[in-house]
Parts: sequence; structure tokens; C-alpha cells
Amino acid sequence: MFSNLILRNSRRNRKENGLFFSSLVISIVAFYIILSLSKQDVMIFLAKMESDAVSRLLLMIPVFYVMTLGILFFLSYFACKYQLERRRKEFGVYLMMGMRRSKLFIMLLAEDLLSSILALVIGLPVAVLLSELISLVTAKLVGMGIIGHQFTFSLSAVCFTVAGFLAIKLTAFLILSGKISRQEIGTLLAHSSGNEKKQKRAFVYGICTVLGVIMLAAAYTMAIQGIAWYAADMMLLTMLLGLLGTILLFYGMRAVIALLVKAGKANRKLHVFSFRQIQENVIHQSTAMAISSLLILAALCCFGAGISIASANQQGGDHVLDYTFQEDNTEEPQDALPHLQTVLKENDLESQFSQLFDMRIGYVQTTKDYDNVFQMDSVMESLRNLTQSEDRDILLNNLSYADYPHLICLSDYNDLLKAAGKPALTLAENEAAVYQDTEFKNVSRMAMLNKIISSHPETILDGNPVYLTGDIQSVDLVTDRSITLSFALILPDEQFLQYTNGDYEVYINGIMSRDAARAGSLMNAISDMNARLDGIGLQDMGIVYESYLQNIGRQLFYMVAASYITIYLAIIFLVVANTIMGVQFLMNQQQTGRRYQTLVHLGATYKDICLSARKQIGWFVGLPVFVAAISSIFGVKALFTGLLSSLLQGTQREMLVVSAAMIFLLCVVEYIYMTVIKRSSDRYLLTLMQPQREE
Repeated sequence: MFSNLILRNSRRNRKENGLFFSSLVISIVAFYIILSLSKQDVMIFLAKMESDAVSRLLLMIPVFYVMTLGILFFLSYFACKYQLERRRKEFGVYLMMGMRRSKLFIMLLAEDLLSSILALVIGLPVAVLLSELISLVTAKLVGMGIIGHQFTFSLSAVCFTVAGFLAIKLTAFLILSGKISRQEIGTLLAHSSGNEKKQKRAFVYGICTVLGVIMLAAAYTMAIQGIAWYAADMMLLTMLLGLLGTILLFYGMRAVIALLVKAGKANRKLHVFSFRQIQENVIHQSTAMAISSLLILAALCCFGAGISIASANQQGGDHVLDYTFQEDNTEEPQDALPHLQTVLKENDLESQFSQLFDMRIGYVQTTKDYDNVFQMDSVMESLRNLTQSEDRDILLNNLSYADYPHLICLSDYNDLLKAAGKPALTLAENEAAVYQDTEFKNVSRMAMLNKIISSHPETILDGNPVYLTGDIQSVDLVTDRSITLSFALILPDEQFLQYTNGDYEVYINGIMSRDAARAGSLMNAISDMNARLDGIGLQDMGIVYESYLQNIGRQLFYMVAASYITIYLAIIFLVVANTIMGVQFLMNQQQTGRRYQTLVHLGATYKDICLSARKQIGWFVGLPVFVAAISSIFGVKALFTGLLSSLLQGTQREMLVVSAAMIFLLCVVEYIYMTVIKRSSDRYLLTLMQPQREE
């Protein structure tokens, strides 16, 4: 009998509080995914390439774990409080019928434990499957599916998930059950009403609204302009302005709602009642709404910025080269390639490469005066004559430092273009093409500079006239992304040898043959080739190399760090914010339940009451979401200002479009969450439609 009562109550609680139960399941899934990160294919692969960076990333996981435990504790506390408050009369009846307080405590503990175990039983399998799906999708997106995926199950992640989840649930339950057990039967049976708060004059709320908007504008201006990123105290000031501004904005929101009440049509059913309820909820719960809005803002910014940064890092440059070798032992640069070919042939590795070619890069060596070796006054003057813009000013600043550029040999670069499937460059004796690495590539600035170069401007290189021609080139010269040239000149071979005076660096680029990669994937082939190259002792011969695997490893690390962590935080923030809003509204609705009963006695229909409650939910949940969605536009822009590398700074517009799409997606999720709250409200209002005896 007692066990049946526990099972029935537990099942009823889950049905009536599906919002909270779903939040717990989502939290369990998020817990496992972040804790099992080190076991996923993508992290195992990264550990080989970027072991130090991966280690530092994994060291942050316990910090996120503890922080999330704290956040979810308060979530569990308030949600459990709502559940217990709804059952006050039920507990009073149990005690009045003779149930001992100790037995009531055991019953509640068993119900809570049963729901927690069921949440774990549902959440853990979903988490394992979702973790595998994420691992597979990530591996496919970055070309790792060919490495060979293996099913992974992290026992430690399961143990920490179960231990952390049960700990916060048990702690919240013990605190709340202690409060319930100390109350007298009459107190439990009495109706609980909300505490009335003193109402202030309208101009006070108006001033708060204006101050809130000013503080938010100041905070976002500091963040977007980069002032907040200068020092820790400026960042703290920016965050304080944003926090106080949001709280004041919601506190003063009553003035705006009062205007809407007056502007609304009074002949609508329950119009005045609905908006009076909205006014009261905003007054009494303005701080909770502000905190929820900030959490939603954090979720939108994390999700929007994280996805866009990950997608931008994934795009990168075109994959052309598989290997780049560099030899230090040869006395003459031109001997490097023949020596490498001999070494590869002696070890039966020559057939593994379809192409091996030089990439010669140097400086002007015909003068000892390194200042103003290269002058392009005509280009700078053309830029100054353009309409003033941020791109023009950045381009002027960057080019002002290009007085001693790198030089690139034309025939070598044409070999690279041929490998990339692009047409070769043709340069006359006194002509040069401009090269900029993809890290410094910006569409609008490149278009601006290309337009100027199309006029064949004259420049001076070591006292000799050189005319710029063609489009800006940006195919990666080597596989090593640490070798990046912000500005370089591609010169015909004779001029290159003349200006460098035979003193230049030689990089040997290699492209693997189709037969070498046909046995498996390119990743697999490069991984096997790395092992064979290490086995023949290239480093002992003075030959160092870097493969495409190391290059993609760096890009992939930033993608994982940006996407996994930010999406994890976005999920946690979103779950907590929505559950807080849902729980707060349903608690307020229960405390004002007699108002709805009075409406029923006065002849209001169930449909009218539900429409009124749904309108209240729309305002109560919609306001924080709307403010967060507007703020997230500035928040994502601020994150881009402080976090993006110089390469990604040039793609802000494209990334903002991706961020906007992600923010819109989360707003759709918010709408679905709002619908769930409305259905929970409808079920509660249905219980009030039956007349009850007044004692």
C-alpha cells in the first residue's frame, strides 16, 4: 500500500511537472557529454597533434563541472520548492490522518529518489548515443571518419554524472523537506498567498527604465569597441554595467506595461485582469526575470558565437599540400630537393609522392639599408583618395608596415597553382604580384586593393621601378600555418635571384600520390607516412617536416574548444533560465489560485481563463527572451571583437549571419518551451474549475 502510494505520487509528479523532469534529463545529458570529452575520437586524435593545448582544455572540465553543479543546485532547489508548495494541503492531510512525520519524510525521499533514478535511466543512454553521434558528425566534418571510429563508453563520466546529480538533488531535498516537516498541520492546510509588495510611483519606474537602457548602451559600447578587453577592471566594469542595467530595465518595465494597459481594448474578456496579473508579476519577479534574461543572453551568445567560430575555423584554406620539408644541412639551397629525393628513394618512399617541388622565399639582400626598401606611394595615395571607411583605414595601417616585404619565386608559386588546379601567373621583367596569406584575407579589403592594382601602379623596390599587376594571391605556400605572410611580392625567377642575391629559404612541398591514399583515407595515409618518416630518422639527417595532419589538428582544436564548450554552457544556461521562469510563473499562479476560482464563480469559462493565463505567460517569458535576443546581437559582436584572430576578424559579417541564424533557432526553442509552460498552466487551471468547499 505504501509503495503503491509512492509510485502513484511519483508518476503524478512527473506528469504534472514534465518541464522540470525534462530539464533534469537534459542536464544529465550535458553532464555526461562534457565529462566524456576526453574519450571521443576527435579528442584522441587531437591529443596526438596538440597534446599541450588539449591537456589545458581538459583541465578546465572539472571547473565547468563544479560550476554547473552549483547552478543546477539552485535550479533543483527552486523546482523542488514549487513541487512541495503545490502539495502543502496533501501533506497536511497525511499528517492529519495519522501519518508520522518520519514516514512522510521517507515517502518524499523515495519519490524524489525514484524520479532521479528514472531521469538517470533515460538521460544516460541518450547521453551515450548523443555523444557518439556528435563524435561521428565532428569526425566526418573534419575528414576524420576515415581514421576509424570506435564506440566509446566513459565509466568515469557516468560515475561523476550520477554522483553529482544525486548529490545536488539530495541536498536540495533535505533542505526543503526540513522546512516542510517543521510546519504545523494547520499551516500546511491553510492557503498560501503571495506577499504583497509596496507599489512605487510611476516616475520611479520610468527613471529605472531610462537608467537601465543607458547602462546597457554603455556596457555594449565598451565591449564592441574593445575597451572591455583592455584590462580585467574594464571587463568587470562592463559586466557590472550590463548586470545593473538589465535589473533596472526589468524593474522599471512596469511603467511600459501600465501604458499598454491603458492603450489596450477594455472590452476584451479578462483584459484588465490579465494585465493586472502581468503588472504584478513584473513588479514582484523583476529580479528573477532579469537573471533569466541574462542567462538566456549568455546562452544565445555562447551558442551563436561558438557555432559561427567553429564553422569559420572549419572552412580555413583550400587543402593543396600534404607535406612541407625543410633541410638545414645542405650548403646550397638548390641541393635540398635532390637530397630529399635521394633519401626517399633509398627508403622506398619516393613513389608515395606524386609531386615534390621547391618553394623559395627570401628578402631583398642587395642593400644593407633595410628601411624603406619597398615604397608604394601611388598605392597609398589611391587608398587615401577613397571614401573613408574602417576597411580603408585598416588597409592603410597594414600597408604602412610593408616596407621590407618577403619575396616569392614565380616558378615555384606556379607549381603550387598547378597543384591547386588554378591558372599560372605570367609576369614581365619589371612586374610583381601581391601575395597575402589567408590569415590576413578580407573580402572587402582585397576587392579594394585589387581595384587599385588593376591600374598597374608603380612601386619602388630597392631603387628600381616595379609595377604591381594581377589579382592578390593567397594560396597557402606551405602546410605550416605558423609561416604566414601579411604582404609579399611574387617576382619572376631572374629578379627573385637578383634581389635575394642567392640567399633565401627553401621549403620542399610534397603531395601524396593517389595510390598512397587509395588504400584508406588521406588522414590515414598521412598518419602512416608520418610513422614511416619518423622511422627512417629524418631529423637525424637534418630534415624536418610538417604534414597537413598537424595543420588540421590546430584548426580542429579551436573548433572543438569553441563548439563543445560554448554549446555545453549554452545548454546549461538555457535549461536553468527556462526552468526558473517556468517554475516562478507556476508558483505565482498557484499563490493567486483563488483569484481564478473567483473568476469561475463569476461565470468565466475555462477557455477564457486559459487564454488569460497564456497571455500572462507570453509576457512573463517573452519579455526576458526578447530583451536577451536584442542584447545578443551586441553580445556576439562584442565576443567577436575580443576573441577572434586576425584571420577571423575579416569574416565577421559572414559569422554574424551564422550567429543570427543560431540565435533565431534558439528563439524557436524558447517558443516551444513557452508552449510547454502554457500546457502545464492549462492542466493546473483545470483543477480549479471544480467548486471547492470553503471551511
